[in-house]
Amino acid sequence: MWMVNFRSPSGTRRLVLASIVLLLVALFLLPSQSQGLLQYVSSPLGEVLSLPLQAISSIDHGISELWAGYVALQGVREENERLRKDMDLLRGQNGQLREAAAATERLKSLLQFKEQAPSVIVAAQVIGRDATNLYRSVIINKGESDGIRSDMGVVTPAGVVGRVVKTTGATAVVLLVTDPNNAIAGLIQRTRDEGIVEGTQQGLARLKYIPLLSTVRNGDRVVTSGLVGGFPRGLPLGTITGIDRAEGALFQSAELMPDVDMGRLEEVLVIQDPRGQSSSSD
Repeated sequence: MWMVNFRSPSGTRRLVLASIVLLLVALFLLPSQSQGLLQYVSSPLGEVLSLPLQAISSIDHGISELWAGYVALQGVREENERLRKDMDLLRGQNGQLREAAAATERLKSLLQFKEQAPSVIVAAQVIGRDATNLYRSVIINKGESDGIRSDMGVVTPAGVVGRVVKTTGATAVVLLVTDPNNAIAGLIQRTRDEGIVEGTQQGLARLKYIPLLSTVRNGDRVVTSGLVGGFPRGLPLGTITGIDRAEGALFQSAELMPDVDMGRLEEVLVIQDPRGQSSSSD
């Protein structure tokens, strides 16, 4: 029975408590005698206790470094976000400057062409396109109040764009050379053979009514003939890319790649008088 009580939890607590009391008594009453014992005990005990203390210190140091790194990372993240916003702003400004430079170059080309052209011409800006897809046409910001009339030719420094087909007081509709309803008198530069340039359903153009005896070939340049219509002689129309010689036909025809990219029109010139004479001098 006594052995059972000693091993019970209450007996163990009493034993531990008694040991602590005895140790305290020895510390206070016998300091000189207990000093050696404590030194003897503290040396291995200190080594044992130093291991978890060192581990705790390392963990604390690591946590401190981790927190400092997190704070620094937050600062870097905020700085990166600010730099990203600055880059976006600079990229937008750069795009605006590039667009302004491109517009300046286009206007410079238009001005040079206008100064060299023998015709009386008016500069205009493309402000819209046909929304119905029934016609290949564009709308310009010049109209009757600017002296624009139907059948006037429209060009860029690269070549022929089309012809004015409708006007209002402040705008005009230009039917492009690639529209099947358009027809412009053309001339093959190398052979001097004439024909009619019409648009195709594919958005290109075609030179029709070429004489059968013509030696036309791929790569030949086609310009305006100047005989009829609102264009002076010699304005670029396009380059021949294919010949059609149908058996039994009275004429040849040729596929034509226009010199002007009709999908990128921004500024154009309207030919008011292809002979270079103002209306006031007539």
